[in-house]
Amino acid sequence: MTSWVGRTAVEIAAAVREKRVTPREVVAGHLARIERLDGRVGAFRTVREEAALAEADEVAARDDLGELPLAGVPVAVKDNLAVRGESTRVGSAATPDTPAERDHETVARLRAAGAVVVGLTNVPELCVFGTTEGVHGTARNPWDPTRTAGGSSGGSAAAVAAGMVPIALGNDGMGSLRIPAANCGLVTIKPGHGVIPAGVSDGDWFGMSENGPLATTVADARLMFTVLAGSEPAGREGPATRRVAVSLRSPLAGVTVARPYAAAARDAAGVLMRAGHRVRRADPPYPASLGVTALAHWTAGTAVDARGLDRRSLTRRTRVHAAIGRRWEHSVVTGAARDRLRSRLEPFFAEYDVLLTPALARRSPKAAPWHERGWLRNVVANSAYSPLTPPWNLTGWPAMSVPFGTLPSGAPCAVQLVGRPGSEGVLLELAEQLEQRRPWQRIAPLEESEAAGA
Repeated sequence: MTSWVGRTAVEIAAAVREKRVTPREVVAGHLARIERLDGRVGAFRTVREEAALAEADEVAARDDLGELPLAGVPVAVKDNLAVRGESTRVGSAATPDTPAERDHETVARLRAAGAVVVGLTNVPELCVFGTTEGVHGTARNPWDPTRTAGGSSGGSAAAVAAGMVPIALGNDGMGSLRIPAANCGLVTIKPGHGVIPAGVSDGDWFGMSENGPLATTVADARLMFTVLAGSEPAGREGPATRRVAVSLRSPLAGVTVARPYAAAARDAAGVLMRAGHRVRRADPPYPASLGVTALAHWTAGTAVDARGLDRRSLTRRTRVHAAIGRRWEHSVVTGAARDRLRSRLEPFFAEYDVLLTPALARRSPKAAPWHERGWLRNVVANSAYSPLTPPWNLTGWPAMSVPFGTLPSGAPCAVQLVGRPGSEGVLLELAEQLEQRRPWQRIAPLEESEAAGA
């Protein structure tokens, strides 16, 4: 019998629509892989085995099966988005274990398109940090299980990279899609503000948090994006030649970019240049105050999310983060700092269509009980490895992470693409060109390493 584990969402959906395989067979194969591998990876907080199989049968019985863009495709959902009948714990002991009465809008759209939710994935408490660990589990990078998968969509990224699902749903408030995607060798796109329904938390971190796809190919990311947004990504029209700025500079003063990530960005620039694009070295005019602005919004968003929760049940790093954020809430809610940042960066994006940067400054920290460590230690570790993602949440502009090259350890490396509002299609177009010219290994060889150690 043909195995559909490891196939793309595009391939699976086509096979189900053509009745070459049933949704139950596809979902059962992926559930078996989850059972076999997730003890090593820690991607899932909860797996919906019986419910997912029943829902797969419901998809098979639909009259519109032949028209469903995600027919029978297993999907994992980040544990801060409601899935009907399941609790939403957001990585915390302080949240209620109460089943949701209805799906989040993005989950509803995936299900309407024929996808089957197989489980909810691990996140750091309240989705605050760029590593994923806590009372519900630790998500590890399937390419190097000694390292964190990243965060806060770490469980979703680990599930896709390990081949436990072909696609997953996550969200990004300061890099929470792009950071784990870069660690785990995945494609993701954080859409611009208002493109995909948000509703991530109370106020969406002042409008900075956006939902988006995690996938192993650009085609799968595009397909899932289209389902979530309700339409094709904007910006594909226009000249084939794009003006691309390449910057290796960290936006955060005092943080440098390690050689492998800088080399990946330079190599990707060469690929785009050979593809016919006009590529130049140019740094965005990041203000010196950017680090303070990012910290203020990061902590203030947590202060809002922690409101109403029993602080005694929160970890120390989360309590401190929220306490600091309460001091910033009033100034952050006005949006003045974000308006100033957009005004400062808009002339740069009038001159260039796309900004290409390293996705990260260095590889992710070791997988460890970071939730038991102090606040400052967490903030320093996060800032040192992921300084390049927050500016684009502050502006509300689209940004992607695309696998490109490898680290000395053999784990994936990645670059970031950033565009002006409405340019999601342009970013996906450039990502497709990188993929065509420098294809990457899609799934981490977990079972091969397991066999080698036997």
